[in-house]
Amino acid sequence: MKNDTPQQLDSDQEIARVIDEVMSSSLSNEQYRQKMQRRKEVQEKRIAQAVPEKGLIIVNTGNGKGKTTAALGMVMRSLGHGYKVAIVQFIKGAWEPSEKRVFSNWQDQLEFHAMGEGFTWETQDRDRDLDKAQAAWDKSLEYIRNPEFRLVLLDEINIALKMAYLQVDQVLAGLAEKPAETHVILTGRGAPAALIERADLVTEMTLVKHPFRDQGVKAQPGIEY
Repeated sequence: MKNDTPQQLDSDQEIARVIDEVMSSSLSNEQYRQKMQRRKEVQEKRIAQAVPEKGLIIVNTGNGKGKTTAALGMVMRSLGHGYKVAIVQFIKGAWEPSEKRVFSNWQDQLEFHAMGEGFTWETQDRDRDLDKAQAAWDKSLEYIRNPEFRLVLLDEINIALKMAYLQVDQVLAGLAEKPAETHVILTGRGAPAALIERADLVTEMTLVKHPFRDQGVKAQPGIEY
């Protein structure tokens, strides 16, 4: 369900119209200046009416690359602001990723738990996968409920939901317990509809080309891990 107000929709439509107009090569310099001034006024009005702060539920999903990478960018920003951050990895734990070594430089701000044992086809033990996912969720709840942590990243939790290692209602109930200013990021392909509905920010990464699928290139350090 969309939560856009009529005023927001009107602003979006006006901004889109102004952009279309300024792309026209027939505008004079003065007409261009006037259009861009109007674009500036509309944007400034929207910013003035915006809520100062709100803890967000953020979902990065889709079949394309970059879901975790985008989330780690937010982690870096939060660390740069001096905030405490927690990362819980649900699937990729067996990789001992390079990110974990880099983030060791922020030990006073960052808690990192790689609790998965690799991808589901590697473990081949459903009961063990269920236990590991539940343990990761229990650890996640500790940070979600703790107001000292400004950002909590639940990496690949959407895979655990897709595989039914966790229940959607279980996760939604946990997210409802977060403090008002805490941000929670949930990554992984196949995010369930109920989670997307609840989220404040949803980004779907679209796969266009992939070096492994299209060229047979293996995962490489610095790119995939």
